[in-house]
Amino acid sequence: MLKIRTGTHRELEKYYSLMREDFDEKELLPKLYIHKAMLKGDMELCLVYDEQSGIDLAYALVVKRGIYGYVLLKYFGVHPWYREQGIGVQAMRLINKRYINKQGILAEITVFDDEDDQLLRKLRKFFARFGYVKVDSDYKIGGSEVELMVKPIMGNEKIESFAHRMIRDFYSRCLSPRAMDKMIDIKPVKD
Repeated sequence: MLKIRTGTHRELEKYYSLMREDFDEKELLPKLYIHKAMLKGDMELCLVYDEQSGIDLAYALVVKRGIYGYVLLKYFGVHPWYREQGIGVQAMRLINKRYINKQGILAEITVFDDEDDQLLRKLRKFFARFGYVKVDSDYKIGGSEVELMVKPIMGNEKIESFAHRMIRDFYSRCLSPRAMDKMIDIKPVKD
């Protein structure tokens, strides 16, 4: 049976190298900023593990504090040697259950110019399977467009009018103002 637990700063050191493999450098938050956000309680490293063996199978980095009661699933990954075995599905169920008392969960899909369309479709389909819906948004991370998705829990999916404030708030909890200006380019969606 799979379980989920909060990872430590020492485990972040170990998992950060895996995040560097799974995510593009342009969208990866600096490790020092993640440590600081974890210390303040704004972010948590969630580790999905097998209860019998104690082996970690997947990870998620979540910005758990923010305005409006939503959380941001910043990074989610399954260890390479456990992929294509249904671990991602089980891990996502645990993550969704962990934040059941929130208004909703936001997820970002960063769209790079050289991105494989099949991979993007697969990611969209994966999130949609768990009730995530696309939200109109207009922001970039590291110069690349972001597709924002939300899984409404206690709130609803109509967050377009304030999504830019939520995103700005999430990143301001993790980055310095200078680093945020360098990494994030966000504009409110026009009605």
